[in-house]
Amino acid sequence: MTAPVPEAVRALAEADFGPLARRFAAAGFTVTTPDKGIMTVKASEMPPRASVLLSVGVHGDETGPIEVVAHVLDALSQEPHALKVDLMVCVGNVDAIAAGKRFIDADLNRMFRPERGSLAQAAESARADEMIAATADFFADAGPVRWHLDLHTAIRPSVYPTFAIVPDLIAEEGKQALINWLGQAAIGAIIMNPQSAGTYSYYSAEHHGAAGSTVELGRVGTLGQNDLSLFAEVSTALSDLLRGAAPGVAKAAPHVFKVAQQIMKLSDAFTMAFDRSTQNFTAMQQGQTIATDGDTVYTVQHPEELVVFPNPDVRVGLRAGLMVVRV
Repeated sequence: MTAPVPEAVRALAEADFGPLARRFAAAGFTVTTPDKGIMTVKASEMPPRASVLLSVGVHGDETGPIEVVAHVLDALSQEPHALKVDLMVCVGNVDAIAAGKRFIDADLNRMFRPERGSLAQAAESARADEMIAATADFFADAGPVRWHLDLHTAIRPSVYPTFAIVPDLIAEEGKQALINWLGQAAIGAIIMNPQSAGTYSYYSAEHHGAAGSTVELGRVGTLGQNDLSLFAEVSTALSDLLRGAAPGVAKAAPHVFKVAQQIMKLSDAFTMAFDRSTQNFTAMQQGQTIATDGDTVYTVQHPEELVVFPNPDVRVGLRAGLMVVRV
């Protein structure tokens, strides 16, 4: 018999901020819910506190981070004065979470771009606009210390069960603080990314100066049935960040990679040269074929490249995978 989903988890998955909002408001914080699935909690302090955006559920089937953040926020709201940052919480694709699907029409995490092309008519396009507006408002009067942790889980197994994508354009001080936090959270690998694929975390880094990262925490799972022991270090690191604790000791220095090439799906003729059991960070050698797309053949350019996020099922015009090299 399946155990019932804890109330705090159910509420966050359903974008119900009622109990959390009441507790923080009663403690004197300014609490707003600018759109469905979005809550901000701010204090009137000078100089401004650090501003932290936590997002979960940008893909509706990635439930582990929803559980982690729900428990962290529930515990914090029981002693609300322990919150030492201005906070925005965003539950991304609320409709897809309710449907138990990755998305309704198209991948929400490709919508944070000025031109959406064929994605513009998708249900997720309107949701991205709501998230962009709320994010802009949240950071509009923020101080210089800005974070965005967009928490995900991966479709495929991975050589590194936890890893993060970090935009190269983040200012050095914020980038180093973010990398230190990722080490504290026991994230196994970091990919430095020079180019946006329309993701939420890259948007907040590029347009609002946030130390933003897409953080992959293991595998897709069923809401209420995730093994939370696998998220213990991340949960502690999140709680410490929100409570303003001094940075903890890194569990291990993450392995650092940089993007060597992006594999773009140009047509419906696109095929990858390996099967769906291939893990993230599988190594390939120079000259090996990665994918073919009509007359276009993608091959490994460096002595060794590792494949991340291979997905031949994306729409034409979107990224179907990353090739990375060790730094």
